[in-house]
Amino acid sequence: MPVVKRIADYAEDMKRWRQQLHKHPELLFDCHQTSTFVIDKLKEFGVDEIHEKIAKTGVVAVINGQGEGSGTTLGLRADMDALPMQETTGLEHASIYEGKMHACGHDGHTTMLLGAARYLAETRNFSGQVVLIFQPAEEGGGGAEVMVKEGIMDRFGITEVYAMHISTEACAGHFYTMPGAIMAAVDSFEINIKGLGGHGASPQNTVDPLVAGVGIATAIQTIISRNHDPRQDAVCSVTQFHAGTTHNVIAETAFIGGTIRTFDKGDRQMILRRLREVAEGQASAYNCEVEVKIEEGYPATVNDPKKTEFAVEAAKEVVGESAVNGNTGKELGAEDFAFMLEARPGSYVFLGQGEGIGVHNPKFDFNDDISPYGASFFARIVERAQPVDA
Repeated sequence: MPVVKRIADYAEDMKRWRQQLHKHPELLFDCHQTSTFVIDKLKEFGVDEIHEKIAKTGVVAVINGQGEGSGTTLGLRADMDALPMQETTGLEHASIYEGKMHACGHDGHTTMLLGAARYLAETRNFSGQVVLIFQPAEEGGGGAEVMVKEGIMDRFGITEVYAMHISTEACAGHFYTMPGAIMAAVDSFEINIKGLGGHGASPQNTVDPLVAGVGIATAIQTIISRNHDPRQDAVCSVTQFHAGTTHNVIAETAFIGGTIRTFDKGDRQMILRRLREVAEGQASAYNCEVEVKIEEGYPATVNDPKKTEFAVEAAKEVVGESAVNGNTGKELGAEDFAFMLEARPGSYVFLGQGEGIGVHNPKFDFNDDISPYGASFFARIVERAQPVDA
């Protein structure tokens, strides 16, 4: 079957919702206006339960279907927060807030889940329950982890969970995903090096942290090339190096920063361990002191194979077999939906909005034409998992 006709009828409404959300972006956990907008719509649709203030501004809604169901309760998640960026699209619905912008499509994600909520509350063409999760703070705040820690999986009896993200690298209305790790774990590191500063003409009287830093930055490159299995995917990138302020002064300190991306937990721990060993060993060789700080971020986003196969079949029902790729490659970006997939089996799926300006760009805008595809996918997931005649 194609896009659900009833959902297609909502297209103009969803466009208005999305552009309203786009004009009023909010950051991290401070999604107060956004959650109020979501709650008002959910009340209008007639969902059965609305639970507020989870992870500060998160919202969870429950819609009851027909009968007791099969024991499966699906969680469907959309992220709501924006990015701390200045929008330069010049559109009529551009952000009205300085330094805040929906540059990653979360306004579209929220809209598509709202579209599915409206349809599911209206038709009730499923058994059991569905739980809709509107999450704050995906962009660096780990809102998914907070919602999981606040007990949403057990509290609402969620047995499997699904989410979707738009892609500017696929045709509009095309879906792609893969079983297993689809997005990377992300960690960041800071290395502070301390030496003894002095006059650039008298290096013998100094301990140069810049030279030590060069040694550390160079040696870090060997972690992937010499300690890591080349058959696995991983990245360890030095992205910052700061030392010195003028030509004739040897600095007292130097700073190195960077990012680590991995898919395997063992690889992740090995790289973090080797990073410390390399930094400490190189600093010692140059007679410098060193402090290594590692901020462990989101884990890898790992799709359950069976749930991913199920999601692929649901997507095919919406857009046809030729528009669905169920075995795409991995992405080195990170996603806090990973915490929900650690708590329950499920799948993370990408929906193409057409090739063009990428996300996290000040000129990015969500393609409203794809909202019916995303909302239909969410609806079909529920109707397939919990058929009325089960």
